Amino acid sequence: MPGQFCVIAPDVKLGRDVTIHNFVNLYGCEIGDRTRLGSFVEVQKGSRIGRNCKISSHSFICEGVQIEDEVFIGHGVIFINDKYPHATTESGALQTDKDWNVVPTIVRHGASIGSGATVLCGVTIGEHAIVGAGSVVTKDVAANSTVAGNPARRLGNSASGVAGAD
Repeated sequence: MPGQFCVIAPDVKLGRDVTIHNFVNLYGCEIGDRTRLGSFVEVQKGSRIGRNCKISSHSFICEGVQIEDEVFIGHGVIFINDKYPHATTESGALQTDKDWNVVPTIVRHGASIGSGATVLCGVTIGEHAIVGAGSVVTKDVAANSTVAGNPARRLGNSASGVAGAD
């Protein structure tokens, strides 16, 4: 059930029992069953969020991001889909969709991304991996690992809770 002041385009595919809080913007995306979207979340076209996910407030899921089932996204998490962003073409004209290519990002089953993290495009965050709050993810994150920092570096194994330097 959508909250107040939400924009949900007609091309959005919503699963069963999706919770949508206030001030959410969705277009051209797919949201799986029982997923919860916090306030001030935007999910762009061509993105998919799986079942039983929690997307916390103020997060931005851009085109090309695929989030599998049971993923946690903290507050203010930002995904990026362009390695070399520009406002204009070489001729000075404003860019359009034809002037750039989306670089996909995948967040695997059960992963958790802490508040304030930024995830650059072209990476995969592995199953049950944990990304620490405020991290900048610039390369793939292995399954069952914990990363943090800028750039994010491996701290240990998320499954065992052991955090040791590699």
